[in-house]
Amino acid sequence: MTQRTDVVVIGGGQSGLAAGYHLRRLGIEFVILDAQTAPGGAWQHAWDSLHLFSPAAYSSLPGRLMPPQEGEVYPDAEHVVSYLADYEKRYELPVQRGARVEGVHRDGAHLRVETDSGTWRARAVISATGTWWRPFIPAISGRADFTGIQLHTANYRSPREFAGRRVIVVGGGNSGAQIAADLAHTVDLTWVTQREARFLPDDIDGRALFDAATARRQALDAGRADTGGVASLGDIVAVPPVREARDAGLLKAQPMFTRLTPDGVEWADGSRVEADAVIWCTGFRPALSHLAPLGLRGVRGHIPTAGTRAVDEPRLHLIGYGDWTGPASATLIGVGRPARDAAREIADSLC
Repeated sequence: MTQRTDVVVIGGGQSGLAAGYHLRRLGIEFVILDAQTAPGGAWQHAWDSLHLFSPAAYSSLPGRLMPPQEGEVYPDAEHVVSYLADYEKRYELPVQRGARVEGVHRDGAHLRVETDSGTWRARAVISATGTWWRPFIPAISGRADFTGIQLHTANYRSPREFAGRRVIVVGGGNSGAQIAADLAHTVDLTWVTQREARFLPDDIDGRALFDAATARRQALDAGRADTGGVASLGDIVAVPPVREARDAGLLKAQPMFTRLTPDGVEWADGSRVEADAVIWCTGFRPALSHLAPLGLRGVRGHIPTAGTRAVDEPRLHLIGYGDWTGPASATLIGVGRPARDAAREIADSLC
């Protein structure tokens, strides 16, 4: 049986909910299809100690401020999950859970969305699946030879499972620094980064990062020189646990090794470190396999867009994947604007 609606939103995390909020305000019929069985998107799978970079008031979706978390300046992931669940309920967003989208296809004047639980035909689709579901680990010599534990950021939970072990954390971004700081007091830690670790000034948090990303996008759109955006400020937000570990001398980054050995890693000069585990904090790629039938992928796996709209399929919009779909659009505070723009453009196209 095929069901019909004006818009199908794929993904029920923060980006999908922001899209739903704006579609609801415009009176557009829509459904949100979410592969997860519970609200909260990727936040429900984050490591135990993860906290936001910004205070609650600066980490909100459109229409509803995130309430502060008692005893915390920067809310933790569990608080974010609760906020997203409340947001979904407050605005009565039509989320269908456990509906995994397998493919989006052209179907005459419509787009056909095939799921593992049925088919939808829609006049427009918003893809909001994010990146968490597609972790990236670089190809490096010896990975298959290493006999210890290897896992990605997406699978890390807490330092308890590594207590007393020799652990190598790979990655100079926020996840690498936060997980290294999480482990620093209980393991024999080696932190490895591709380039020198760059900490942002201690007084900078997500508010400043959003402003920097927005200023960069405005400059590029106006044909002005690239401001460098967030990258011009640094790579690592010095949230309290990171700052404390850094100031205690526990976060000293080593350069990237050249290969893994059966019992550790080796650098170009022949020096080695033995390890029981390697944690790859090496980022994610956009989760876009459901859009493969449309044949839209371009450079670096991205789909070329004008704003949020796919250039070669104007019925498709993408939000929440990074700056290429809106400044800071992969953040709670940043996704509201591209979600609004996508909803308005869809509303105009449905007239």
